[in-house]
Amino acid sequence: MNKYTKLVNGTEIPMLGFGTWQIENEKSAINSVKYALQIGYRHIDTAAAYNNEQYIAMGIKESGITRDEIFLTSKLWNSDQGYESTLKAFEKSLKKLDTDYLDLYLIHWPKGMKSIESWKAMEKLYSEGAIKAIGVSNFLQHHLEDFMANIEILPMVDQLEFHPYLVQPELLNFCKKHHIQYEAWSPLMRGEIMEIESLKKIAKKHERSIAQIVLRWDIQMGVVTIPKSEHQDRIRENFQIFDFELTEEEMKIITGLDRGKRTGPDPDNFNF
Repeated sequence: MNKYTKLVNGTEIPMLGFGTWQIENEKSAINSVKYALQIGYRHIDTAAAYNNEQYIAMGIKESGITRDEIFLTSKLWNSDQGYESTLKAFEKSLKKLDTDYLDLYLIHWPKGMKSIESWKAMEKLYSEGAIKAIGVSNFLQHHLEDFMANIEILPMVDQLEFHPYLVQPELLNFCKKHHIQYEAWSPLMRGEIMEIESLKKIAKKHERSIAQIVLRWDIQMGVVTIPKSEHQDRIRENFQIFDFELTEEEMKIITGLDRGKRTGPDPDNFNF
């Protein structure tokens, strides 16, 4: 139920992935990725800036799951933006990840004209088959509009902070209109969701954890989601969201929690 969706170019992406932000310890990164794959995850998300791509590769290798079964994402860091530097950064990520292609490559943050130069390089890599899908991360609507006016291939994914306190419905609708798959980072609000009373009630009714309720909400909203944990019980729990469904009323309650609150940097105001 809702395990995969298709990007605009026909590429299949698992709706639930495994995020690896802040998992920089070698042993923890290897073991968590290995465990996630062994229990059924098939979507792994990393980035050059996470400093763990080489450990992700080792976790994949130790899992015994073949590369063609895994949807693997990495991201271009800000200091590497620009045409030639993007090509070099991509090759560096490929080498660290011990693979000859990526399923998805994203521009990590919007950087104006630099991002357009980077995108031209990504379009080249995409046309050559080195990347199955290309997209962006942390691009708000005005970033997308400016960006899309200057490129040939439109982004297939926009990975953004998304959770019950930050829904951004206008941006969500804009992405749907332009066939850009919305993808959630920090879907569990760095643990803050555990204190929300309405979520506690819905979780109790379904005999599920609050995290499972929120991740299920993501899926039913049509949003790909990549929760992160280094704990095996939570990694397993987060994966168990495909055997129940939230009602329309429950969906409205969760969406109605929106208050425009961020737990991470604002794409309009960051200095890195």
